Amino acid sequence: MLIVVLTLSLLLFIALEKLINKLLGVEKKKISTTSGKNIDRRGRIILAVIFLCTLPFVITKGINSNKWYWIVYLILLLGFQAILEWKHLNSKQYVSTLIFLILGVMLIFFIAYLI
Repeated sequence: MLIVVLTLSLLLFIALEKLINKLLGVEKKKISTTSGKNIDRRGRIILAVIFLCTLPFVITKGINSNKWYWIVYLILLLGFQAILEWKHLNSKQYVSTLIFLILGVMLIFFIAYLI
């Protein structure tokens, strides 16, 4: 059941991304083509290392801790991406990222009720 919910959520997010980008008139660009390439790469590596190092401690705590762990990770990762998009890209792509940040947090928070 969990796999079905996650698959449907992924398909919904892909369709929603296309729709939101079309409504906002956003042409998808990558930060790696701008001057923020090194900042983006270093920031993602730092976040990944921190969260991978703390993962063993969170796994032993229980399901509620796991949920908040992934919510914090998603907020930091997509928040970092939105800030870099706002600063280095001349488009409204950061709005799309912030919308997906909110939707992702809601999905993780309410996934227990969806299963």
